[in-house]
Amino acid sequence: MAKILAVDDQLVMRQMVSVVLEKAGHTVTTAEDGVQGLAAARKEHFDLIISDVNMPNMGGISFVGKIKRMEAYQYVPILMLTTESSQYRKDKARQSGASGWLTKPFDPPRLENAVNRLISKTAH
Repeated sequence: MAKILAVDDQLVMRQMVSVVLEKAGHTVTTAEDGVQGLAAARKEHFDLIISDVNMPNMGGISFVGKIKRMEAYQYVPILMLTTESSQYRKDKARQSGASGWLTKPFDPPRLENAVNRLISKTAH
């Protein structure tokens, strides 16, 4: 299954995402913000990234823009998982390189389906 990086400043959200996706057979690494997310991405390669939008130190949209400039992550799908629902934020995230958008609170099967769909699109 896939190696996934989940970036969110809320511990409970990181734990929920981890439980759902690990139960589905994926390996999940977590980070508290974009700064930690970039550090984790430099240490190991992930098949998919899930990121919140509003976080301290480095928000999700900045994080997506920076990670997409890394050669190893140009084609890695990024799913935004956030309470944000404005079209402006969605457009900014997509322009930065995000592949999809789910709003919190999330439905576990919906998260699992979105992850599987994004991973299957990039499988070679």
